[in-house]
Amino acid sequence: MRSDPPLLVLPGLDVPPPPDSRVVTTDDGVGLHVEFDGPAGGGGAGGGPDAPLTVVFCHGFTARLAEWELQRKALRERYRLVLWDQRGHGRSAATPLPDATIDRTGLDLAQVLDAVVPTGPVVLVGHSMGGMTIMALARQRPELFGSRVVGAVLLTTAAGGLVETGILGRLVRIGRWLGLLPIYLHGLQLFAPLIERFRWRGSIVGRWFTRRLVFGTRADADPASVRVVQQLLEETSFPVTAAFYATFLDHEEYEALPVLGRIPVTVVAGTHDRLTPAAHGRRLARDIGDSAELIVVPGAGHSVNFTRPDVVDRALLDLLGLVEDRLRRAG
Repeated sequence: MRSDPPLLVLPGLDVPPPPDSRVVTTDDGVGLHVEFDGPAGGGGAGGGPDAPLTVVFCHGFTARLAEWELQRKALRERYRLVLWDQRGHGRSAATPLPDATIDRTGLDLAQVLDAVVPTGPVVLVGHSMGGMTIMALARQRPELFGSRVVGAVLLTTAAGGLVETGILGRLVRIGRWLGLLPIYLHGLQLFAPLIERFRWRGSIVGRWFTRRLVFGTRADADPASVRVVQQLLEETSFPVTAAFYATFLDHEEYEALPVLGRIPVTVVAGTHDRLTPAAHGRRLARDIGDSAELIVVPGAGHSVNFTRPDVVDRALLDLLGLVEDRLRRAG
C-alpha cells in the first residue's frame, strides 16, 4: 500500500525567481531560464560547475521546472541540481513556432550543459517531453554519453510511436493518407492565438481532461493535486502548445537508444499512463539494453513524479548511488 504524496505546493510565476538564476541564450536567440539548487544553493551562476556530480532536470510538455519541486527537496542536500524551462515554457522566452520541436530542445539542452555544467559528470533526468529531449541530445551529441553524461532517468516517456494505436492513431493515418494532416496542423497554429484569447483556464472541463490524461487510477489522484497540475499545465500559451503538438506526431529516436546504452539508465513507467503507455517504457528499456532498469508503477499515470514521489525519489537516489560508486572506482 503506497503512502499519500506530500501536499503539492508549486511556486507561481508571479513569485520572483531565485536570485542566482540565470538566462542561457541559445544560438537562435531564445533565452532559457535556469535555476540551481543543492548544498549552498547548488553553486548557481557564480560557482560550483565543478561539483562532483550534477543532476540536470528536463520537464515535460506544457509544464515548467516547478514540476520537479518534490524531487528537488529530496536531492538538494546531497547534489548540485540544475533545472531549466524549455523554450516557450515557464520563465523561458517565447520560441519561433517553427522551432518548437524535440530536435531543437535537444540542441537547447546541449547549450544549457555547455553554459552551466561545462565540466564534471552529469546525470540527466527527463519527464515525458524532457525524456525525449534527452534522447535527441544522445543522437546529436553522442560523444557526451559515457564521458560527461554518466547516467539518466527517463520518466513516462517514449522514443516514438505516440500515435500508432487507438482512435488518434487511426485518425492520423487517415489524415496523412488524404494529405490533410499538414492542413490540420497549419490551421491549428493559425487559430491558436484566437483560441488563446478566449481560453478559459481553471475550468471544470480542463480539470476533467487533466484528471483523465495525466493521472492514473482513482486512488492516484486527489482533487487538490489535480487542480495544481491543471494550473501548471495551463500556464503555457496555446500557440506554443499547438506548435509543439506537431513534433510529437513525427517523434522517433529509436536509433539514439544504443547511445544511452553506454550509461546506467532507469526507466519509470505507469501502468495507467494514457499518454505514453507502459509499453513504451518496456520498449525503451529493451532497446537501451543491459544498462537499463525498468520500474513499472502499478496504478500510476503520466504524472508519476507528482503522485508517486516515493518511487521516483528512490529510483533517482539508487541510480545516483550507482553512478557515484562507478565514479569512485574509476577515479
